[in-house]
Amino acid sequence: MKRGANRGGLRWSRSLRFRLLAVTVAGLTVAVVLAGLVLSGLFREHVQRQFEAALVQQLDQVTARLEFDAQGQPAIAAQALSDPRWLKPYSGLYWQVDAMAPDGRGRAGVLRSRSLWDTSLALQVDALADGAVHVHEVAGPQGAPLLVLERTVRAEGVDAARWRLIVAADLQATQAATAQFTRVLALSLAALLVLLSAAAWAQVAVGLRPLQALQRGLQDVQQARTTRLQGAFPAEMQPLVDDFNAVLERNAEVVERARTQAGNLAHALKTPLAVLENAACAPAPSDGAALAALAALVREQVQVARRHIDWHLARSRVAASAHLPGQRTALEPVVGGLVRVMNKVHAGRGVDITVALPDAPLFFAGEAQDLQEMLGNLLDNACKWAQSTVRLQAQVLAGQPPQMVVSVEDDGPGIGAAQRAQAVERGVRLDETVPGTGLGLAIVQDLAALYGGRLELEPADLGGLRVVLVLPAALETA
Repeated sequence: MKRGANRGGLRWSRSLRFRLLAVTVAGLTVAVVLAGLVLSGLFREHVQRQFEAALVQQLDQVTARLEFDAQGQPAIAAQALSDPRWLKPYSGLYWQVDAMAPDGRGRAGVLRSRSLWDTSLALQVDALADGAVHVHEVAGPQGAPLLVLERTVRAEGVDAARWRLIVAADLQATQAATAQFTRVLALSLAALLVLLSAAAWAQVAVGLRPLQALQRGLQDVQQARTTRLQGAFPAEMQPLVDDFNAVLERNAEVVERARTQAGNLAHALKTPLAVLENAACAPAPSDGAALAALAALVREQVQVARRHIDWHLARSRVAASAHLPGQRTALEPVVGGLVRVMNKVHAGRGVDITVALPDAPLFFAGEAQDLQEMLGNLLDNACKWAQSTVRLQAQVLAGQPPQMVVSVEDDGPGIGAAQRAQAVERGVRLDETVPGTGLGLAIVQDLAALYGGRLELEPADLGGLRVVLVLPAALETA
């Protein structure tokens, strides 16, 4: 039980919801704490300034009521001061006059307010310019913290006599107000943090809800209840859903294509196998002519079977590698090698093969074996039907992605418009007198389609058939 609980806690700690919530709450906590410190500091500074400004007014009032007699001795009429706290003992508001000697020493409490009663304020010797105000914090009567403002004045006509005027006020009320504000602020910010954390939890829960819908959709696909992700998803997740559905569709196409190819291959091999079986079951031939005919039949059917197998293997290979990036095959070497082979294969017919390629090298965005398969079939068909001339041309089509166009034409009888669609069907031979399997153009069309290209048949300028092959081109690297 404990182990299961630990695993549950571990899963929760690793969950995206927990991480988002933890990061959000941590960020909110830091923000709230910093805001509390800033607000508390601003309030304390504001109260301190207000308190100091009020005390400056009291100092100005005491300074205004200070008078000197003929001997330069100070006097202040306590009744002339407006605030009654000056007269109440230990009221928290005090004034005092100290005598300052030229050497900086003096007598403290020459005059003082009744609120000081029988005590005086003890301040350190401070070098004050005439009229300047200094601010201090000291311990006052009964140990209360005081904010002290002091300035020096001189008696008229007595240059050596300097007097320090002191006004002090109790800081306890101000400190209590600041502490109370800090407590209220802390409670308010704590409540705000709780509310913001709840809002963050709700936001994370609502924000991750589409992922739960996505998970349910994936489970439906996994358990074969549906073939694609279905449902309404947010605009931010829809591209991901579309891409995943595209992958599912692509996978379904691959599976369906594999099934179709397996069925086609089995169907294509039935005929040559049946012919070979019938030949094997027939009575053994006795003369040489019958043996030669049987051998020719076996060779022919084996070639047909091999051709079908090669075709399906080529389709499978291209289907697996057609969309791999970085593939490139130079056109000129492939064409040169095929022309040499065709010149040897069809040497007895006297066919002239001419090649016209652009000066800039062309590159096919695919494997060399597939390019050889396609161009080899086109050249072989052209040489079979040509009377004397076969011409191969190539060029580049500008665009994105770039494409290259290879055309192979001959001066043979050509194919009528009604028969061109049949010419690319698998196993169809328009003329049984010419050897072949009827798979050449069909192979080229299928391979080109797997690479995203196409095959077109049209009349040739030479009078025969022109086959146009459009394939993806690869850019020349530096």
